[in-house]
Amino acid sequence: MLELAQEIVQRALASGATDAECTIAEGEEFSAAVRMRELESLKEAGSRAMGLRILRGKNTGSSYTSDFSREGVEHLVRSAIELADITTEDPHAGLPDPDEFGLIDGDLGLFSADVESLATELKIATAKRAEEASLSADPRIFNSEGASFDNHVGSHYFANSRGFAGQYRSSYCSLSTVPVAKDGESMERDYWYTMARDFAGLEAADEVGRIAASRALRRLNARKVETQKVPIIFDPNAARTLLDNLFDAVHGMAIYRHESFLAGKLGEKVASDTVTVIDDATIPGLFGTSPFDDEGVPSRRTVVIERGVLKSYLMNTYAARKLGMKTTGNASRGLTGNAGIGHGNFYLEQGVQTPEQLIAGVANGFYVTELMGFGVNVVTGDYSRGAAGLWIRDGELAFAVSEVTVAGNLKDMLENIEAVGSDLKFRGSIAAPTLKIGEMTVGGK
Repeated sequence: MLELAQEIVQRALASGATDAECTIAEGEEFSAAVRMRELESLKEAGSRAMGLRILRGKNTGSSYTSDFSREGVEHLVRSAIELADITTEDPHAGLPDPDEFGLIDGDLGLFSADVESLATELKIATAKRAEEASLSADPRIFNSEGASFDNHVGSHYFANSRGFAGQYRSSYCSLSTVPVAKDGESMERDYWYTMARDFAGLEAADEVGRIAASRALRRLNARKVETQKVPIIFDPNAARTLLDNLFDAVHGMAIYRHESFLAGKLGEKVASDTVTVIDDATIPGLFGTSPFDDEGVPSRRTVVIERGVLKSYLMNTYAARKLGMKTTGNASRGLTGNAGIGHGNFYLEQGVQTPEQLIAGVANGFYVTELMGFGVNVVTGDYSRGAAGLWIRDGELAFAVSEVTVAGNLKDMLENIEAVGSDLKFRGSIAAPTLKIGEMTVGGK
């Protein structure tokens, strides 16, 4: 496949392209879903496709296909050339500079052969065991929206006309379950999941089920609270969404367009001293790791915020040229089109206090476990989202809360992060530990 990618690049050059890059992706995925102890669905699918992006001077064109025949390849090249002929010149278009190409050598722990060889019966049994553990955890767990076991194995190939060629394989498997709890008129659902590059790295199915059940049970008989300003503690799932917002705010193109409250803030204090945010695509075995980005630039570790000071934006080659900077190795794309900007393992560095210690230090506040809606404006920083969780009273979780909002401004929220928990764990490529914000508005009754 890598040789094919290189051949397609050469064909593009022979057809009039001045530069070209080709991506090929292939993979197999599997999913087993059970509900109320019965198998509900099985899915197994494979895919293979390739994409080509070419430049004719400063004009770009791209196309993709799943037809790997000679005719399909010819059509792929011809389509990209024809599209380049009708596009507008872009002075910033182009591949990275020759000295920017490269990849990380060695095993990054992205692929495990055992995922490929897992028996279907084992996958189904694992999903059933997780659901059973949640259903039998408490009599109030009376229903289930199901459990699922999923796995994926894939390969990625990339070559360009500047001499770069690279490839890597990846795998992952995941297990999740969603129980439903009922107490009188109150009925709530919640979930838990685990994900790893290999089967051995998953949390035990029984544990996944028990945690999901306890999360559903603690939401029963939720109340509204009076509107007030109080300390807020975000659990890791809720805190991770703040990292999503922060990524949008340090996105190179958002900075160039002045569509971020962090535009023009490099070198300035934008968060409290407890905040250090890192983007690192080199950590072995994690979900945002790769040997090179989608332009052939080696992956790296970038400190975005260090002890509250904004150190870097995240950029691909195009955004970096727009800003007069250098790429940070964050190019990301599908099979076709120009590269966008993505993250590696984007995370908030953990602190030293446990979640229990953070909660114990709050006399009256809100422990947020779920956020809903899209009320975040990265341009102004305005923040208002629906929330659910548990009320903190005298340092303890007192009762469930739902149908409220939490509101503030991202700028103030970053500056008012008073403490960061010690419970950082990656369940995806964005991760955060529990964190405490000094004060936000809870909108209730």
